Amino acid sequence: MEPMIWLALLAAFLVIEAITAGLTTIWFAGGALVAAVAAFLGVGLVMQLLLFLLVSVVLLIFTRPLAVKYMNKDLEKTNVNSLLGKTAVVTQEIDNLAQTGQVRINDIEWMARTDSDEKKIPEKAVVEIMEVHGVRLLVKEIKEG
Repeated sequence: MEPMIWLALLAAFLVIEAITAGLTTIWFAGGALVAAVAAFLGVGLVMQLLLFLLVSVVLLIFTRPLAVKYMNKDLEKTNVNSLLGKTAVVTQEIDNLAQTGQVRINDIEWMARTDSDEKKIPEKAVVEIMEVHGVRLLVKEIKEG
């Protein structure tokens, strides 16, 4: 009877995974499969539970980062996140202390700041967008050469 319970759990985890498609229960499905095999081989219930937990945790820790990395590889960033790493042109000198600075990217003007109050970036300089804070871009100047 125990193998059938593990196989039912395996099926349930796979159905949940198919519905969510977000790598939520696949790790536990692997643990349930190993526990079902152990039950078929006559291993005791305590050992089955330990195998289920151990395999599930090992799969979660060691394979999830790789799976997430490859699943999200072709996702295109949208909205503001698509600006990260892109270049823009300074249209107004960036000076954190004077609270001035604007850049233009994709025909849109954005307020811009640097990561340090000591840094100033002149007009017409090319900058890389490092972070977005609300309606303000954190940029760094791209030096030529």
